[in-house]
Amino acid sequence: MESEILYQPSYSLARVKLNAGEAITAEAGAMVSMSEGITIETSVKGGLFAGLKRSFLGGESFFMNTFKAATAPGELTLAPPLPGDMVHLQLNGETILVQSSSYIASSPDISVDTKWAGAKGFFAKEGLFLLKVRGTGDLFLSSYGAIHEIKLKAGESYTIDNGHMVAFDESVSYKLKRVGGLKSTLFSGEGLVCTYTGSGRVFMQTRSEDAFLSWLIPHLPNQGGQGGSGSFGFTFGR
Repeated sequence: MESEILYQPSYSLARVKLNAGEAITAEAGAMVSMSEGITIETSVKGGLFAGLKRSFLGGESFFMNTFKAATAPGELTLAPPLPGDMVHLQLNGETILVQSSSYIASSPDISVDTKWAGAKGFFAKEGLFLLKVRGTGDLFLSSYGAIHEIKLKAGESYTIDNGHMVAFDESVSYKLKRVGGLKSTLFSGEGLVCTYTGSGRVFMQTRSEDAFLSWLIPHLPNQGGQGGSGSFGFTFGR
């Protein structure tokens, strides 16, 4: 399998070239295009129980698609639903924890399960469950905004605003905490943050969907047809 990521970091597109007999499993809806000869099979990866866990706990699709170059080489392109970046990782038996919605595709032999994030998941943007991706092969992840990789040494810590995490190695621990005192937590605009402690990699995204929605929603037209205080307000009718 060969791959390249085009148009980074704003509108990334992964182009994957498969040799005859090779395959890749992708999230439902991730395929943008494919060449002649590529076959697609839709199934519940890992069985019914694993599919239910991914869907109801991990926020991923119940069904997944496997694309295969059956008799001759071929290619397909994959992309996330939101504008942003993609990263290609080569796993060699290790495990990486991924926020819901960042998983795009992986080699068929890589397992995609869920992991309980603990009580701190009630408050973390990542939610109560994270995706637990492990095995050997290729893994493609996406983000909203560009992806920035941080490499932590043993015992080294790094704090990231809640909502900007994409993925981190299982060897990295994390702790949810307030950004400062009560005043800073309530009025700084930062709220809760996560501190990650190595060793291992942490991948963060340079933009936050929650922050964007917090800006966008007040500008949307209300039910009466009158917009908010921003420049998007307009009125229907005569």
